[in-house]
Amino acid sequence: MTAAPFPATLAPVKRISLWRRYLRRPLGVVALGVLMVVVAAAVLAPWLSPFDPNLVDFKLTHATPGDGHPLGGDSAGRDILSRLLYGARTTLFGAVITCVAGLLLGVPAGVAAGYFGGVTDRVCSWISDALQSVPGMIVLLVVAAGTGQDFAVLMVALGIFLAPGYYRITRARALAVRREPYIDAARVAGVTNPRILRTHMLRAVYAPIVVQTALTAGIAIGMQAGLQFLGIGSASTPSWGQMMNDGFKNMLTYPLILLWPSIALGVTIAALAFIGSTLADLISVRTEQPARRARLRVRQALAGPAPAPGDLPDRVSSGTHEHQAADCALRIENLRVGYATPTGVKEVVRGVSLDAAPGEVLGIVGESGSGKTQTIFTVLDLLPSGGTAVADGIWVDGREVGRLPSAERATLLGRSIGYVPQEPMSNLDPCYTVERQLVEPLRHVHGLSKTAARARAREVLVRVGITDPDRVLASYPHQISGGMAQRVLIAGAVAGRPSLLVADEPTTALDVTVQAEVLELLRELQQEYGMALVIVTHNFGVVADICDRVVVMKDGRIVETGPVERIFRHPEDPYTAELISASLDDTEGRHELDEAWDRDPRLDADLDRSAAHVGGEDDAR
Repeated sequence: MTAAPFPATLAPVKRISLWRRYLRRPLGVVALGVLMVVVAAAVLAPWLSPFDPNLVDFKLTHATPGDGHPLGGDSAGRDILSRLLYGARTTLFGAVITCVAGLLLGVPAGVAAGYFGGVTDRVCSWISDALQSVPGMIVLLVVAAGTGQDFAVLMVALGIFLAPGYYRITRARALAVRREPYIDAARVAGVTNPRILRTHMLRAVYAPIVVQTALTAGIAIGMQAGLQFLGIGSASTPSWGQMMNDGFKNMLTYPLILLWPSIALGVTIAALAFIGSTLADLISVRTEQPARRARLRVRQALAGPAPAPGDLPDRVSSGTHEHQAADCALRIENLRVGYATPTGVKEVVRGVSLDAAPGEVLGIVGESGSGKTQTIFTVLDLLPSGGTAVADGIWVDGREVGRLPSAERATLLGRSIGYVPQEPMSNLDPCYTVERQLVEPLRHVHGLSKTAARARAREVLVRVGITDPDRVLASYPHQISGGMAQRVLIAGAVAGRPSLLVADEPTTALDVTVQAEVLELLRELQQEYGMALVIVTHNFGVVADICDRVVVMKDGRIVETGPVERIFRHPEDPYTAELISASLDDTEGRHELDEAWDRDPRLDADLDRSAAHVGGEDDAR
């Protein structure tokens, strides 16, 4: 079985970067141009300045523009243009110090608080609130008195007081991203939390940080000018605030002295404000589609009925076990999962026990809300916040994972469990290529070199039926189809040769033809690698196609379990019969399955073995 080749006739979709979209905004371009002029003036001040900024010539005292002094002289006989150019250096340097201090404090704290939550979130939020409640200007005056008006120390202190601005936006963004499927997929793959923070979380918050930096720089320049206007800072270092102080003293007699630094400050702060506003608008509206095209998309969406939430149920599992824990790829004993509610505790999984032997395909079936997902998420350590799980034991590949330290458990899960989630497009990070997302777990969990990891990734892509692996590796998720994205996820799940592969509704988002190919692929990989395969689904048709044994769940409990053929031909529980009737036509579907089972002698042997096992269970009960 091979997949259709990646269409060579279609040009790859080009992503429009934030900066290219920014350059389409005329006001933003003008503001950026003004800021670049100010930066250039500051950098080139030693070459552009006609005089030493501290050179005193009493003939220039309150001089009007002219005679080699385009902006005239100040009250001390110094050239205003020279001091204005050098003052830009001081002003921008102070803004850089403030922004760097705010970044280094606010961003890591915000990302950590949003990602980890709990005590980390509460402590960081308390510190942020405390900083915002303190009168910053008074504290800065105290710092200036205690440090001898050290300019750099003052700017660092200002950055500390402005750090809550960075903290708030990064925390909010991290809270929104931390439960994205691709973050969960990275955790299940064994990627450590520090690496997830660096590669996924920071990438997700960089755009709001750019906006906040533009706004923080404007605030820092204004605060800095205010401090210098009060006379804080070195008198030998030209600054716009000092020039405004001098101009204010002579405002009535020589107003031009105040005019020039005021214009410089106002234009620079306004440019930064416009830049920040433009960037904020671009980030909040990610696409720039015309209204007509947007209305067309809405009409197309309304043309076909959307699937009801009940049509895409959750996934979970439970069942009986005939193997010792050490011999099982997966074993769960007496699992209970609950959530706190205003009226008490809502129990969503109630005493579930199941196992999957090496080389076995186990299907877990049930309607939405039956507890399938909560059971499997407990094994994968992906329970939502607020969920609590208690079990007599959970074993993966013969090891008890329920009581392992989190770091050791993450390593075990990354090496022993492969996870194929539903909604393939949602589980691939849109910011990175397919190669990056396949290679990262292989390098940092399995210790492969970059070259070996890429070779392994290419090998598994070919194995899952992708005929143009190099192009797919270089593609972003939006450049491949849903079926190909599902194959990429399967490739990533089996690349580390796990002993257990969990497939959560692996065909829900795919069309019928691709569904059959994906199921056949999963079965082939399971047999080739000797893995245990757990299929979590609401569709009995999927179970009939691929599974050896099936577990049926309802309301958090197991209602029936056994070999697939017996369950289909002789369901014991009425709920099981209802699910089968909902998935298969009573005449054609059952007739086709009966013929398939009758033609395959291996199924008869499986049925004999399972019947003996079921009889033993009945005796035990």
